[in-house]
Amino acid sequence: METFNASDLLEKAKNCYGNGEYKKAAAIFNEIIEVDPKSVDALFYLANIFHINGEIGKAIKAFNKVLTLDSTHTDAAISLSVLYNDIGRYEDAKKIFNQANERVKTRARGNEGIEDQHVNKKFSLKHLELADLYMTYNRFDEALFEYNKVVALDTESLETRIKIAKVYAKKGFISKAIDELKNLRLEYPNYSNARIALGVLQYGNGNILEAQLEWEKVMSLEPHNSEAAMYLNLSKTATETSL
Repeated sequence: METFNASDLLEKAKNCYGNGEYKKAAAIFNEIIEVDPKSVDALFYLANIFHINGEIGKAIKAFNKVLTLDSTHTDAAISLSVLYNDIGRYEDAKKIFNQANERVKTRARGNEGIEDQHVNKKFSLKHLELADLYMTYNRFDEALFEYNKVVALDTESLETRIKIAKVYAKKGFISKAIDELKNLRLEYPNYSNARIALGVLQYGNGNILEAQLEWEKVMSLEPHNSEAAMYLNLSKTATETSL
């Protein structure tokens, strides 16, 4: 097969993949691999199709093959790490994840600090997944450590900053939690979720008026915000009842 035709086929397969035509895409990727067993792109996409179809064993084998051919393929490493984590092979998942993470750091140093934001976001999602898992088991310190990694890698992950405040609250550091949310509100005044969460903390801390002010501000920004409306109504009903 000529190189031009191989490139053509690869493009066609990617288009099928993008359109969700996985069966058709897999057939073309397999055709490419038959002629060129070292086609990293074809193997990587085929591995993703296996994963989508729930064929975990085949997906793991294909991702490993990609990494054998190209040890710097970060996307394949992250995907493989996630798969290992899903099936309980935590040590394998951690090992591959750490290796990929180290490669990204090394590359960033080599580029004088220029980092690939796309890759950073992928890593941040992995740390977020781990942090949420720690929270499930009330392992707050470890969760906090991972959530802070998420924010360091992806500054746009505002929801994670709310989660950090919630961890502080769970640990009993209410003032610290409130400060975290106030800082977030200051930076992003129109970010309603921060105001709603701040209102909940303020209300729980006995600062009823401050809480209501936050929810009222959300309602002025988003008149149809059902969550803010619910908290506002509940707080007013509770106040009236206590009077």
